[in-house]
Order: sequence, then C-alpha cells, then structure tokens
Amino acid sequence: MAMAGNVLPIGLPRRSLLGAAGGVLALGAATPVRAGRQAEEPLADSVRGALAAAVADGSPPKVQFDRVEDRLVYLKWLGAMSDRLKRRKSETQTRLEFLETLWYESKRAGLEPALVLGLVQVESGFRKYAISVAGARGYMQVMPFWARLIGDGDPAKLFHMQTNLRFGCVILRHYLDREKGDLFMTLGRYNGSRGKAEYPNAVMASRRLWLPPA
Repeated sequence: MAMAGNVLPIGLPRRSLLGAAGGVLALGAATPVRAGRQAEEPLADSVRGALAAAVADGSPPKVQFDRVEDRLVYLKWLGAMSDRLKRRKSETQTRLEFLETLWYESKRAGLEPALVLGLVQVESGFRKYAISVAGARGYMQVMPFWARLIGDGDPAKLFHMQTNLRFGCVILRHYLDREKGDLFMTLGRYNGSRGKAEYPNAVMASRRLWLPPA
C-alpha cells in the first residue's frame, strides 16, 4: 500500500479495560455521547510545528494500493463497515465518503480504523455537527483551541468532515506518543478524563463493533 505506516496495535493496555464486552451497544440503539473537554496544554515549538504540518495538507484522501490483495481487503472492509453504519448514515455516498476518509486519516496517523470508529461513536454518535457542553465540535469532538494552536485559527472548519477527522486522528496520535503507547491513558487524555476508566472502557467496547470481518 502506498501510504504505508505503522498502525497502532490493539492489545491490553497497561490498565485493564474492565467491562468492555458488557458495554457494547447495538448500532441501531441510541448511543450516549460521552464527549469531554480536552485540556489545553503548553506545546513546545517543535511539537506545535510538527502537529501543524500534520494537519496542514487539505487535499482529499486518495487511497492507493501497491498490491491487488490490499485493495481487495480494503474493499471488503468498506463494504462491511458501510452495512454496519447504514442505520446511522442512510445516504450511501455520504456514508462511503465518511468511511473512506476515516480509513485514510486513521492509517495516515498510524491508528486502527476500528479504534477511531469506536471513538467517533462514543464522542459524537456519528453526528457531523455535534457540539458538546464544553464546546468540542464535530465527529471527533475537537476543542476549538486546537484550531488556534495548530490550524488556521478558524474553529468553524472543525465541522468539515476531513478536517475534523484529520485533527482528531493527529491529536489522538500525539496523546498516544505522549503516553508512550499506553492506550488507556491516551483515551482518557483525549476525553479530558485521564486516569478514569469509564471513557476508555466505552471506546474499547464500541471498537469491538467495528472490527473488520475475518
């Protein structure tokens, strides 16, 4: 695949994610949104520059594969995820564009698409224009201060699908690096509830719904 990168492996994090299987909700059911408040933290100039560069490319995702086998795996994934998401997004083209972009941005950031889908489900319930009580916006509930820190300063752009997914994936990757690969602490930091189990458990439970077909 042309856009190769290291994809985040999912295993047991440092702290056990308790109750994940029991917390799985049917896709057709109303999912409680657990968006939190990402904390604005000081960033070194080098980190800010790297994050800004990571979100700067606004070109649409162009999925390319070096091998036919990889393309077939991707198409199988796309078909399966489209079926699962149909109740959330009934319009076929909108649903496929969302999944194609999420897959692209997940892989670009070295993240597992199932993890990002689980996070989107918990954060926004797949609502493009969701706004939390803390002011977080869009699919991945990105706080507006990120637009000022690493974007062009316009928080309204966080409602743009690819922009929101790009920011969300870049931020999640940043937190994962800061937490040295500890997924439990990473998810808590993303939600603004670092060290508490409820949010990581919810995301990992939702992730199970989005694992690719065998």
